[in-house]
Amino acid sequence: MTRLLRDTLEDWADEARVPPGLADRALRRRAWKPYGAAVLVAAMIAAIAVFVTGQREPEPVVRPATGITLPPRPSPAPTDVRTDVEHSPPAKLIAAGRMAVSAYYRTSLEPVSGDQKRMRYTWFLYDPRTDGYEQTPYAWVDAAPGMQVAAVIEGDLLGKRVGVMDLNTRQMLGWFELEHSVGSVAWSPDGTRILATAYSGYPNLMEGEGDQVHPVRTGSPRTGYYVIDTRTGETAYHELPPLGDSLPGEEPGKPFNMNNRQDLGWSLDGTLIWGPTATDPDRLFYTLEGEPRPAPEGERYRRGTGLSAISPDGRLALGDDGLPTKITEVGTGQVAGRQRVLQLHAWADDENVIALGCAGKCENEFNNGLVLVSVDGSRMTQLAANRDSNGDGAWRWVLTPR
Repeated sequence: MTRLLRDTLEDWADEARVPPGLADRALRRRAWKPYGAAVLVAAMIAAIAVFVTGQREPEPVVRPATGITLPPRPSPAPTDVRTDVEHSPPAKLIAAGRMAVSAYYRTSLEPVSGDQKRMRYTWFLYDPRTDGYEQTPYAWVDAAPGMQVAAVIEGDLLGKRVGVMDLNTRQMLGWFELEHSVGSVAWSPDGTRILATAYSGYPNLMEGEGDQVHPVRTGSPRTGYYVIDTRTGETAYHELPPLGDSLPGEEPGKPFNMNNRQDLGWSLDGTLIWGPTATDPDRLFYTLEGEPRPAPEGERYRRGTGLSAISPDGRLALGDDGLPTKITEVGTGQVAGRQRVLQLHAWADDENVIALGCAGKCENEFNNGLVLVSVDGSRMTQLAANRDSNGDGAWRWVLTPR
């Protein structure tokens, strides 16, 4: 399992969003090497493209616009278990308890110039009309909690227009025009604001051939971010430079990040935002205006994502990747249960977790799929078909509260 732990740590999502994105999770560890199997996983979750220039502003820019009336979230939210073990990618909704697969994406490599390549995201978004997933033309998508609307980036690889789509009607509720190109969007936990990470150029270029493909180390082109308030229509831009790689002679313990993609995310209560690191802790927190802040007390995250590692009732916490995984008691640190899965991703309810399971006896760690597993590991339900996560065109899910 060593290769899995190193190469597939924080396998989406991006989460989500990805991105989370997906946010280059296989590159989040300093121990990553630019050769061998690790680069295949890095290539799966990296996105690459030609550069798109953006104009930096010395001060925050606020652009008033027209607000959007969002459809209400379902109340009570559904909690049933939905599976599709016959199709890969899924043809029907996958969900369990409080969480659902709101979208998934597939990637493909494209030549750019010389030995450089880019990997294009193709996004598929939940469609309540068919209870399945529909391919979209957008550069990035993120469904809001409640899965009634989605934020989308219009553009080929980056874009300067962010739209809000009604998932039930497939109609656009409104567009937000931006001065800077953005590469990812993420909804706030209350589903009213959108965090869009701005880049001066597409953040993930690759170079090399075959199993020698690796990211181009040019440094992250992140310039800042927008906070878009859908209620008022205001779009506020703030500069926030990326973290750099570690250099000889720097102070021990200084956070760094060698990844070119450094998408931003929300704190669990939506009062702060965070940027990823390649160190421990795996994120740095900021105010909505970009001022550094300490990590919120009592919060724990699924590494590299905006999902809480703590159960809804506050008693238990998800452990690290590895076969088997473990869940511990928050108060005592004692092991509450072990699970024969590769990764623990999100709490479905207080007793069950959406996880990454493996086929058969786990002879091949890349032959895996989503499962629902109990805290004690005694019950397991297959949610999605197993697939070769290391293969061309493999699909990667995004989990969203229902």
